[in-house]
Amino acid sequence: MTVYVVQEVQGRDIIGAMKYGELVALLPPGNQIVLSAQPVVRTLNRSLKDFSDNDYLLCMGDPTAIGIATAIAARHNRGRVKFLKWDKREFTYYPIEVDISGAEV
Repeated sequence: MTVYVVQEVQGRDIIGAMKYGELVALLPPGNQIVLSAQPVVRTLNRSLKDFSDNDYLLCMGDPTAIGIATAIAARHNRGRVKFLKWDKREFTYYPIEVDISGAEV
């Protein structure tokens, strides 16, 4: 099981997400998509090529990168993506399962 962190955010404690799998950062902090998204698309395609039902996305960082990572993860896993959502009242992560293909999860 792997938790793919879309983009590292300096000073953000995400240690609680480790209970869902090994943390793997996809993009370094501060990397912004401004003029060309293609280098980021290539990086995310390479990093998410093995994304499966056992994995999660932790959406942090540039919103455009988050959208691209979600699309790529879904494409590699037949439309299915699991996310970790932070609950600031409970101070814990909750898994959210999405199937963009329209099938029931």
